[in-house]
Amino acid sequence: QVQLVESGGGLVQAGGSLRLSCVASGRIKSINTMGWYRQAPGKQRELVATITSGGSTNYADSLKGRFTASRDNAKNTVYLQMNSLKPDDTAVYYCNADVITDWGPNQYRYWGQGTQVTVSS
Repeated sequence: QVQLVESGGGLVQAGGSLRLSCVASGRIKSINTMGWYRQAPGKQRELVATITSGGSTNYADSLKGRFTASRDNAKNTVYLQMNSLKPDDTAVYYCNADVITDWGPNQYRYWGQGTQVTVSS
């Protein structure tokens, strides 16, 4: 009943930038925290960033300020601005959202299908 769709991935040279988007749709009453995770081949999924409904953000320390999350609550959309990209940033990037659905009071975490980001040297 809730879907998240990522977009904006692609191939970029080292040092370049990409902006990812993730739109949530469906039976949504409200969305609390949204987040970005990534998974590189042969590695575990790791946190990239989270952002609360009020706009407070949290980032993985290893990103060193290169990534910025933002959101548009009216559009149920979260963004990830990625600057100074490195080959190590190559991964599938997934968004998620903690959603209060319109059929009840419980919160559920939904995940998108991911978008590929490839950074070349």
